[in-house]
Amino acid sequence: MTTATPNATYAGPADEADLEAAAGAMRASGYQVRRVPDAAAARTAALEVLPEGAEVFTASSVSAEAIGLTEEIDHSGHYVATRPRLLAMDLATQMGEMRRLGAAPDWVVGSVHALTRDGDLVIASASGSQLASMAYGAQHVLFVVGAQKVVPDLGTAMSRVHEYSLPLEDARARAAYGMGSAVHKVLTLHGDFELGRIHVPLVDEPLGY
Repeated sequence: MTTATPNATYAGPADEADLEAAAGAMRASGYQVRRVPDAAAARTAALEVLPEGAEVFTASSVSAEAIGLTEEIDHSGHYVATRPRLLAMDLATQMGEMRRLGAAPDWVVGSVHALTRDGDLVIASASGSQLASMAYGAQHVLFVVGAQKVVPDLGTAMSRVHEYSLPLEDARARAAYGMGSAVHKVLTLHGDFELGRIHVPLVDEPLGY
Protein backbone atom coordinates (compact mmCIF):
# COMPACT_ATOMS: atom_id res chain seq x y z
CA MET A 1 0.00 0.00 0.00
CA THR A 2 1.38 3.40 -0.95
CA THR A 3 1.01 6.84 0.57
CA ALA A 4 -0.92 9.22 -1.69
CA THR A 5 1.41 12.16 -1.13
CA PRO A 6 5.18 11.78 -0.66
CA ASN A 7 6.42 13.06 2.69
CA ALA A 8 8.36 16.17 1.68
CA THR A 9 10.40 15.97 4.88
CA TYR A 10 12.68 13.60 2.99
CA ALA A 11 13.10 15.79 -0.09
CA GLY A 12 15.64 18.30 1.18
CA PRO A 13 19.42 17.79 1.25
CA ALA A 14 21.21 16.79 4.42
CA ASP A 15 23.53 19.33 6.00
CA GLU A 16 27.29 19.24 5.63
CA ALA A 17 27.88 17.54 8.98
CA ASP A 18 25.55 14.66 8.09
CA LEU A 19 26.98 14.29 4.59
CA GLU A 20 30.54 14.16 5.89
CA ALA A 21 29.57 11.73 8.66
CA ALA A 22 27.97 9.39 6.13
CA ALA A 23 30.93 9.68 3.77
CA GLY A 24 33.39 8.96 6.57
CA ALA A 25 31.41 5.96 7.79
CA MET A 26 31.27 4.49 4.30
CA ARG A 27 35.01 4.93 3.87
CA ALA A 28 35.53 3.16 7.20
CA SER A 29 33.48 0.27 5.79
CA GLY A 30 35.82 -0.04 2.82
CA TYR A 31 33.72 1.79 0.25
CA GLN A 32 35.33 4.11 -2.28
CA VAL A 33 33.55 7.41 -1.69
CA ARG A 34 33.88 10.63 -3.65
CA ARG A 35 32.07 13.82 -2.65
CA VAL A 36 30.88 15.72 -5.73
CA PRO A 37 29.06 19.08 -5.91
CA ASP A 38 26.33 18.44 -8.46
CA ALA A 39 24.73 16.12 -11.01
CA ALA A 40 27.23 16.92 -13.76
CA ALA A 41 30.15 16.11 -11.48
CA ALA A 42 28.41 12.89 -10.41
CA ARG A 43 28.19 11.78 -14.03
CA THR A 44 31.86 12.57 -14.60
CA ALA A 45 32.89 10.72 -11.44
CA ALA A 46 30.87 7.66 -12.41
CA LEU A 47 32.27 7.49 -15.94
CA GLU A 48 35.81 7.88 -14.64
CA VAL A 49 35.32 4.75 -12.55
CA LEU A 50 33.68 2.56 -15.22
CA PRO A 51 36.27 0.97 -17.54
CA GLU A 52 35.43 1.07 -21.23
CA GLY A 53 34.37 -2.34 -22.51
CA ALA A 54 33.15 -3.55 -19.12
CA GLU A 55 29.95 -5.55 -18.78
CA VAL A 56 27.54 -3.21 -16.96
CA PHE A 57 24.02 -3.80 -15.66
CA THR A 58 22.08 -0.57 -15.17
CA ALA A 59 19.58 -1.20 -12.40
CA SER A 60 16.40 0.85 -12.63
CA SER A 61 17.49 4.18 -11.14
CA VAL A 62 16.01 7.65 -11.49
CA SER A 63 19.32 9.06 -10.23
CA ALA A 64 21.38 7.34 -12.93
CA GLU A 65 18.84 8.27 -15.59
CA ALA A 66 18.72 11.92 -14.49
CA ILE A 67 22.44 12.43 -15.03
CA GLY A 68 22.50 10.63 -18.37
CA LEU A 69 24.46 7.69 -16.99
CA THR A 70 21.96 5.01 -17.97
CA GLU A 71 21.79 6.33 -21.54
CA GLU A 72 25.58 6.45 -21.83
CA ILE A 73 26.05 2.91 -20.56
CA ASP A 74 23.21 1.28 -22.45
CA HIS A 75 23.49 3.04 -25.80
CA SER A 76 26.94 4.60 -26.35
CA GLY A 77 28.61 1.36 -27.42
CA HIS A 78 31.44 1.94 -24.93
CA TYR A 79 30.23 -0.82 -22.62
CA VAL A 80 28.79 -4.32 -22.84
CA ALA A 81 25.34 -3.29 -21.64
CA THR A 82 23.25 -5.94 -19.90
CA ARG A 83 19.88 -4.16 -19.71
CA PRO A 84 19.22 -3.97 -23.49
CA ARG A 85 19.88 -7.70 -23.69
CA LEU A 86 17.45 -8.36 -20.84
CA LEU A 87 14.74 -6.21 -22.42
CA ALA A 88 15.03 -8.21 -25.65
CA MET A 89 14.41 -11.52 -23.87
CA ASP A 90 11.11 -13.35 -23.41
CA LEU A 91 9.91 -13.48 -19.80
CA ALA A 92 7.85 -16.58 -20.48
CA THR A 93 10.65 -18.69 -21.93
CA GLN A 94 13.94 -17.11 -20.82
CA MET A 95 13.39 -16.13 -17.18
CA GLY A 96 16.15 -18.41 -15.91
CA GLU A 97 18.68 -16.96 -18.32
CA MET A 98 17.53 -13.44 -17.45
CA ARG A 99 18.07 -14.10 -13.76
CA ARG A 100 21.58 -15.42 -14.37
CA LEU A 101 22.49 -12.53 -16.66
CA GLY A 102 21.37 -9.89 -14.17
CA ALA A 103 22.85 -11.56 -11.10
CA ALA A 104 26.57 -11.46 -11.84
CA PRO A 105 27.71 -8.67 -14.20
CA ASP A 106 31.15 -7.08 -13.98
CA TRP A 107 29.48 -3.89 -12.76
CA VAL A 108 26.04 -2.95 -11.50
CA VAL A 109 25.11 0.74 -11.52
CA GLY A 110 22.22 2.30 -9.63
CA SER A 111 21.40 4.15 -6.44
CA VAL A 112 20.00 3.65 -2.96
CA HIS A 113 16.84 4.87 -1.26
CA ALA A 114 18.53 5.85 1.97
CA LEU A 115 21.99 6.28 3.46
CA THR A 116 22.43 6.56 7.22
CA ARG A 117 24.96 8.69 9.06
CA ASP A 118 26.58 5.39 10.07
CA GLY A 119 27.15 4.49 6.42
CA ASP A 120 24.40 1.89 6.02
CA LEU A 121 22.90 1.71 2.51
CA VAL A 122 19.24 0.76 2.02
CA ILE A 123 17.83 -0.37 -1.34
CA ALA A 124 14.16 -1.32 -1.71
CA SER A 125 12.70 -3.24 -4.64
CA ALA A 126 9.46 -4.71 -5.91
CA SER A 127 11.02 -7.54 -7.92
CA GLY A 128 14.47 -7.76 -6.34
CA SER A 129 16.05 -8.08 -9.78
CA GLN A 130 18.94 -5.76 -8.93
CA LEU A 131 19.61 -6.90 -5.37
CA ALA A 132 21.58 -10.11 -6.01
CA SER A 133 24.21 -8.28 -8.04
CA MET A 134 24.46 -5.47 -5.49
CA ALA A 135 24.76 -7.80 -2.51
CA TYR A 136 27.29 -10.21 -3.98
CA GLY A 137 27.10 -11.14 -7.67
CA ALA A 138 28.65 -8.11 -9.36
CA GLN A 139 32.41 -7.68 -9.19
CA HIS A 140 31.92 -3.94 -8.71
CA VAL A 141 29.00 -1.78 -7.55
CA LEU A 142 28.45 1.91 -8.30
CA PHE A 143 25.82 3.84 -6.33
CA VAL A 144 25.13 7.48 -7.27
CA VAL A 145 23.62 8.98 -4.10
CA GLY A 146 21.91 12.36 -3.72
CA ALA A 147 22.25 14.48 -0.58
CA GLN A 148 18.57 14.17 0.35
CA LYS A 149 18.94 10.44 0.96
CA VAL A 150 21.08 10.84 4.08
CA VAL A 151 19.09 10.07 7.25
CA PRO A 152 19.98 9.63 10.94
CA ASP A 153 19.41 5.89 11.30
CA LEU A 154 17.91 2.71 9.84
CA GLY A 155 14.46 3.36 11.31
CA THR A 156 14.31 6.70 9.53
CA ALA A 157 15.69 5.04 6.40
CA MET A 158 12.73 2.66 6.27
CA SER A 159 10.31 5.52 6.90
CA ARG A 160 11.89 7.35 3.98
CA VAL A 161 11.47 4.29 1.76
CA HIS A 162 7.77 3.89 2.52
CA GLU A 163 6.74 7.53 2.93
CA TYR A 164 8.77 9.16 0.16
CA SER A 165 10.49 6.84 -2.31
CA LEU A 166 7.62 4.39 -2.71
CA PRO A 167 4.88 6.93 -3.53
CA LEU A 168 7.11 8.52 -6.17
CA GLU A 169 8.13 5.16 -7.65
CA ASP A 170 4.52 3.98 -7.60
CA ALA A 171 3.46 7.02 -9.63
CA ARG A 172 6.35 6.53 -12.07
CA ALA A 173 5.57 2.83 -12.52
CA ARG A 174 1.88 3.49 -13.14
CA ALA A 175 2.73 6.05 -15.81
CA ALA A 176 5.41 3.88 -17.43
CA TYR A 177 3.98 0.37 -17.09
CA GLY A 178 0.33 0.77 -16.17
CA MET A 179 0.88 -0.90 -12.79
CA GLY A 180 1.97 0.31 -9.38
CA SER A 181 5.00 -0.56 -7.29
CA ALA A 182 5.53 -2.09 -3.85
CA VAL A 183 8.30 -2.74 -1.36
CA HIS A 184 8.63 -6.53 -1.45
CA LYS A 185 12.36 -6.82 -0.77
CA VAL A 186 14.86 -4.62 1.05
CA LEU A 187 18.65 -4.92 0.96
CA THR A 188 20.66 -3.26 3.73
CA LEU A 189 24.42 -3.04 3.27
CA HIS A 190 26.43 -2.49 6.45
CA GLY A 191 29.76 -3.11 4.74
CA ASP A 192 31.44 -5.48 2.31
CA PHE A 193 34.04 -8.19 2.85
CA GLU A 194 35.74 -7.12 -0.40
CA LEU A 195 37.25 -3.71 0.27
CA GLY A 196 36.85 -1.24 -2.58
CA ARG A 197 34.13 -3.20 -4.37
CA ILE A 198 31.48 -0.54 -3.75
CA HIS A 199 31.93 2.94 -5.25
CA VAL A 200 29.79 5.89 -4.13
CA PRO A 201 29.76 9.32 -5.74
CA LEU A 202 27.95 11.26 -2.98
CA VAL A 203 26.31 14.34 -4.47
CA ASP A 204 25.98 17.56 -2.47
CA GLU A 205 22.52 18.25 -3.93
CA PRO A 206 19.29 16.24 -4.26
CA LEU A 207 19.25 13.63 -7.00
CA GLY A 208 16.59 11.02 -7.69
CA TYR A 209 14.35 9.79 -4.88
